[in-house]
Amino acid sequence: MTAARALVVSLRPHQWTKNLVVFAPLALSKHLFETEAFGRAALAFILFCGLSGAVYLINDLADLERDRRHPLKALRPLASGALAPRTATLFAAVLTLVCLGLGTLLGGPFALCTLLYLLLNLAYSLGLKGVVILDVIAISLGFVLRAVGGALAIAVRFSDWLLVCTTLLALFLALAKRRHELTSLNDAAPDHRPILAEYSPYLLDQMISVVTASCLMAYAFYCMAPETVEKYRTDRLAWTIPFVLYGIFRYLYLVHRREQGGSPTDILLTDRPLLLDVALWALTIILIVYTAGGAPVPRGR
Repeated sequence: MTAARALVVSLRPHQWTKNLVVFAPLALSKHLFETEAFGRAALAFILFCGLSGAVYLINDLADLERDRRHPLKALRPLASGALAPRTATLFAAVLTLVCLGLGTLLGGPFALCTLLYLLLNLAYSLGLKGVVILDVIAISLGFVLRAVGGALAIAVRFSDWLLVCTTLLALFLALAKRRHELTSLNDAAPDHRPILAEYSPYLLDQMISVVTASCLMAYAFYCMAPETVEKYRTDRLAWTIPFVLYGIFRYLYLVHRREQGGSPTDILLTDRPLLLDVALWALTIILIVYTAGGAPVPRGR
């Protein structure tokens, strides 16, 4: 593997699908088909991809010794020796500065949001990932900052209900990931990630149950809230609730029966029923929002 290819692999482009959440405010504010707004959201997406890639490099540098003892992560470029730590450090620093600098093109609030995203992830890599409960909360806040960044990039307000849903869904995915790590590595789990010694499958299952119910209820409340009905001039968003129910239940099935959950992105891209469900949910949302007759959410600087 060449150094350039090793660097690209270390940026984990297959994980960048997580950054698609920045397009949620664009779609839900009815600006999806506006060239300027779409361009700003696309730039925000690219910048979050760049920052997340830099964060992956930093995280791999911080976990280098533990990754070398992991059966799968030992194959990563840094852990295997295909990528030199000095090269990874230099590229991460340059990529971070470039992304933060370009973020100012989308306005001061967006630039501040990207800075907070970077600081949160640095705090996670350097300490929070070793603090029970705060580790998964930090992961969920990363998704929230992406969603907020998407709204700031096009200067629209993102619904508080959707922020709650984003937080809870991200917590659900993070807890499922912890459960997969704990059950797949068994006694070796704490050697790979010390914080796993603080968790147990039973505790994680209890937390997942609470978050799952809360997420479903929050989404249902958002769809049927008077302000949502008034905004879109329809109550048909409630029609999308079955897609959310199936998606979460399907994910739980994969976690408990197929022993998956280590990578939400891999599950989304490889499990056809789940991929189809997400696609149908997104299509239904767009059809309802853009045919309901409501005006786009006003934009302003």
